[in-house]
Amino acid sequence: MKLKSVIFNPAVRMGLVSLILAMGLISCNLVWDEHVECPTGVRLKFVYDRNMEYANAFHSKVHCVSVLVFDAEGNYLTTIEENSEVLKDEAYRMEIELEKGDYTFVAYGGLACDDKSFNIPVMTPTRAVSHIDGLYAEMEHEDFVSDDLKHDFFHGARSVTISENTYQEEVISLTKNTNSIRIILQQANGKPLSADEFTFTITDDNSYMDKANNVVPKGNVTYKPWSSGDAEVGTATDGETPVTVAYAEFSTSRLTTGTSPKLIVSNADSGEDILNIPLNNYLALYKSDRYSDMSMQEYLDRESEWAIVFFLDDGMRWINTRIVVNDWVVRINHIGI
Repeated sequence: MKLKSVIFNPAVRMGLVSLILAMGLISCNLVWDEHVECPTGVRLKFVYDRNMEYANAFHSKVHCVSVLVFDAEGNYLTTIEENSEVLKDEAYRMEIELEKGDYTFVAYGGLACDDKSFNIPVMTPTRAVSHIDGLYAEMEHEDFVSDDLKHDFFHGARSVTISENTYQEEVISLTKNTNSIRIILQQANGKPLSADEFTFTITDDNSYMDKANNVVPKGNVTYKPWSSGDAEVGTATDGETPVTVAYAEFSTSRLTTGTSPKLIVSNADSGEDILNIPLNNYLALYKSDRYSDMSMQEYLDRESEWAIVFFLDDGMRWINTRIVVNDWVVRINHIGI
């Protein structure tokens, strides 16, 4: 039997097409377009490089991913989730078969994990919440009080036009929406401190984000430490007396320039405020001049782990001329609390 007759045998021809496609030797739309229907859709690559290292940390930082699919009119179509070890593979792509057309994909990292800390509305094509305009993400809290360690949460979105008879690769870039903030108190004279001597809180109206990841006012959340304690950091000048600091660690939702988070540290006995400061202003002090072209919002999105050291005098008052932010010593002049 001649090769030509084999190729034009329908069964053999389809098998040959499948083999060629599987081997990646030729794209689907180049193989007998008029006779063969090829699958149409996207292969989504996820990237989390909106960090200070400018490196893709998706495969090490994101443990589950959910993608909501909307059509050209913004109507909800389906949700695809992945939470297996495959996410650690840098070659991973989420494949979604879709017809030719315009689509919007909204991705959430951390939503499908067992210990998730954020929720979105239940969406189906037949429910009242079935349009992208009704999509939001809300941090879990109890009557606007949050005192637990939040599971890392990420958001990304992309609108694409899918062509016929092809699987095209698209990239969704993610922004991290959770922060770790560690507050450390140390007496300048080296005397020991205990976390029990203080109450620590952060207040911010940042628990609710819309479809585009913008923070929407819903009321101030009072963040309390999920962890606190004392730590010995060395000895005094006599070489024997231990120097002990007090610390408290917070886990918060997204920090933005559109809200006004406050850090408050009070004396546990008297209730008197030792610190009551605009948190964003002090976080901004860590922004190096090498990033002078970077907006403050981009900086808040890229940096998600903070450690701030405040020094107290003998009267347990903040010495508001010197702090340390993420290992950077900052001297402050003419600034009040």
